[in-house]
Amino acid sequence: MVDISIHQVSLDDIVFDTFSGFGRYVPLSIADDDLILRLRDAIVPIAQPVYGGPDALSWLEDEDLVLGYRSGEAAFAYPVNVLNFHELVTDDIGGVPVLITYCPLCFSGVVFNREVDGRVLTFGNTSALYQSDLVMYDHQTGSYWFQVGGEAVVGTLTGTRLKILPSATMEWGQWRRLYPDTKLLVGTIQDTDGFNQSRYGRGMSAGFQDSVNREDFAFPVSKDKLDPRLSAGEIVVTIELNQAAKAYPLGLLGNAAVNDTLGGQPVVLLTREDNRGVGAFSPLLDAMALTFEFRDSDDAFVDRETVSIWDVGGRATSGPMEGVQLDLLNTRRAFWFSIAIAFPGIELFLP
Repeated sequence: MVDISIHQVSLDDIVFDTFSGFGRYVPLSIADDDLILRLRDAIVPIAQPVYGGPDALSWLEDEDLVLGYRSGEAAFAYPVNVLNFHELVTDDIGGVPVLITYCPLCFSGVVFNREVDGRVLTFGNTSALYQSDLVMYDHQTGSYWFQVGGEAVVGTLTGTRLKILPSATMEWGQWRRLYPDTKLLVGTIQDTDGFNQSRYGRGMSAGFQDSVNREDFAFPVSKDKLDPRLSAGEIVVTIELNQAAKAYPLGLLGNAAVNDTLGGQPVVLLTREDNRGVGAFSPLLDAMALTFEFRDSDDAFVDRETVSIWDVGGRATSGPMEGVQLDLLNTRRAFWFSIAIAFPGIELFLP
């Protein structure tokens, strides 16, 4: 069990979803051990994922979102429609212990390294929320972790942050074009039927983002922690590099190439106006920093140095750089309210 004597947030602010009706929750401060144990992993994490080829899920449509992760030459896609119902995927990929995380209430997909100070942690779902965001627990110490920040907030590991890994949230059709040999999460060892369409919907329901913008949250959120620089439900992407972080509001960017500097290094964020296509990359190639712009006539991105054409996934599709793939950067994509709570005062890019 978690050691609640060690914490950096109020125990009243961590609330358990009892799955007994809207607005019915129990704060950690008064939850008994029986309730805590009963609710553990009620939202079942995927501990032994099974992957198939890109055609393995016939119901997955091109416009559906996936959380994409690359390891060397291998690519992995995790459908958001599936993550909505499981939230956590534990795996070892390319010798790295990874944790794929997604919180539907925050629209937040983040990939972490599960190793902390030389010890590999295994994670489960508490069925609790902190500031309307998923709270995970680790099996080794029982500590509670705030998903968006990847930070332990209760227990012996309080104050520890998981290392973020490069990932991208984009439409399945775009990811598949970038990585035609991608591996696709299709089931678990325990679930021999795989993920069939009847169990998994089409993602965020219409109107949910509007509710968040009205600050009508599904679970308690401390109003004094909200950041008025943006609406609570604005979808942002954070880029993190060399101990620096900055948030970029997708709804204000449209079709854009944002050339920026972060942590002393050049970065580029490529976005499409529907807010569903976005990628953050290092523009450095052989010591040359490329500078990008969106060109309406090509409906694509162009670098000024070689005039090559690039897609939102950071791959050159024609020109002198054809076939070159830019390196992904560490990113988090989520509603603004959750980013602002996880990283108070974070630098914000405004066009």
